[in-house]
Amino acid sequence: MIANAFSTSLTRPSLESLIRLLALLAGVALLVVGLLFPLVAMLVKSLQDRAGDFIGLANFVDYFQTPALVNSIVNSLRVALMTTAVVVGLAFLCAYGITRTCMPGKRLFRMLAILPILAPSLLPAISLVYLFGNQGFLRDVLAGQSIYGPIGIVMGMSFWIFPHALMLLTTALTNSDARLYEAAEALGTPKWRTFLTITLPGVRYGLISCLFVVFTLAITDFGVPKIIGGQFSVLATDVYRQVVGQQNFQMGAVVSVILLLPAVLSFIVDRWIQRRQVAQLSARAVPWQPTPSPLRDWVFTLLCYAVAGAIVLVIGTAVYASLVQFWPYNLSITFEHYTFQGMADGGWGAWFNSLKLAFSVALVGTLVIFFNAWLIEKSEGYRPLRQGLHFMAMLPMAVPGMVLGLAYIFFFNQAGNPFNWLYGTLMILVLNTLIHFYTVCHLTSVTALKQLDPEFEAVGASLKVPFWITFSRVTLPVSLPAVLDISVYLFVNAMTTVSAVVFLYNSDTRLASVAVLHLDEAGYFASAAAMAVLIFLTSLVVKLLHTVLTYVLLNNAQRWRMAG
Repeated sequence: MIANAFSTSLTRPSLESLIRLLALLAGVALLVVGLLFPLVAMLVKSLQDRAGDFIGLANFVDYFQTPALVNSIVNSLRVALMTTAVVVGLAFLCAYGITRTCMPGKRLFRMLAILPILAPSLLPAISLVYLFGNQGFLRDVLAGQSIYGPIGIVMGMSFWIFPHALMLLTTALTNSDARLYEAAEALGTPKWRTFLTITLPGVRYGLISCLFVVFTLAITDFGVPKIIGGQFSVLATDVYRQVVGQQNFQMGAVVSVILLLPAVLSFIVDRWIQRRQVAQLSARAVPWQPTPSPLRDWVFTLLCYAVAGAIVLVIGTAVYASLVQFWPYNLSITFEHYTFQGMADGGWGAWFNSLKLAFSVALVGTLVIFFNAWLIEKSEGYRPLRQGLHFMAMLPMAVPGMVLGLAYIFFFNQAGNPFNWLYGTLMILVLNTLIHFYTVCHLTSVTALKQLDPEFEAVGASLKVPFWITFSRVTLPVSLPAVLDISVYLFVNAMTTVSAVVFLYNSDTRLASVAVLHLDEAGYFASAAAMAVLIFLTSLVVKLLHTVLTYVLLNNAQRWRMAG
């Protein structure tokens, strides 16, 4: 009996250790196959001619000798910098109003401000055409300037990037020590000096991080410039034109490499800045609470609700455009545009494909990402492997969706590739979307897991409870809020993404976001607006269901926390 007990005590840890090792290897393999190999294949393609022969940097030389293509770099930097200035400026003021004033209706404003996340980036571009285009009812506001170009691109990007910046800056402004402000007030320091010496230094890391996030999103976006850019070329649309329009995959790879550089640079700088960040609140800090100031509060109320009004106007315009018979000549209400007659295979089929993709990514992606994060944080041993998995989990944030989608063509479409069978199926869309949005979900999981006391695993190990039992009965229920947030994040992004999947679908796997693009290209503008609105409503309904489900599940699985 003693021998059997001794044998069992050795066998179980060995088996569990082997399972952890295999799981870590599987996580690494997922990111290697889904990210690193495709990027390497794209880099190799950029160094080849159309016959597949190695020609070194000749393609890059041709690119920089073509003025029209080089001009796209300048255009991309121009609109990205303009968008960054507009978005970060507005988001900072609105975040300041939420956290540092007593403006009324904060909860309502935050609900309205997050709506653009639920819509594809194509939706604001379509709405802006109806608002400021040649037949738009606000076209005179532009004083003769055309919406088709940098003005429209900056406006459209500002719409859907704004919520990302607002969330970052709201978090940065939330934590502050009231003692600093009390000391400044006691010394008679003017308000503007207090702002410059206390408030800004306290949020500098969050502000700088926000600048790089917004810049990266702006310079890599495809949807807005594709719809409303006109003849104003940017890097993302150049990739699409080279691949789809000219079938020049080598030059498409060259442009993708160039597009990848600013995104990678922004990512590296952002990571470096975050490592330098220090805690803003000590254990003795006193949370700062705003005091009423009627003039200040109403100024920020007007500003915030002006921004919210612009968001509602853009979304409302898309809804209205999808319902009128023929803009602007016949404004009678109809639902015929929701039949999507401009698509031969039926637009509702594309919507169902998007639903299947979104549910698959939400289910599979949540389990895979959270379990991999758990292996990194809660496993002992295999330190180099865990660090390597964490490093690769951070890389997808630096890869634009357009680049990742094109890289998948070069890797998975090779005849000798053992994963070639994935190409043209829904599974490759699931893999692409999961990898594209991996990093944010990974960071969310790691943050949640760091809050759990390591004693949970230690007690389970001492009682000889298999780690998968501890994971399913303790870790997962306690981390349920983060798990649910990850699932809805993946679902919404899978519904709205277009840049990462625009190269990978076929007639059987056409997605709703891609259908918006094709309907607009074919001249079915109202049907394109209808499909964009359908995506938005789907995401909104799922978000509401997520809110209800979160409350119900937390009430059951974490009754102890709700009671506390």
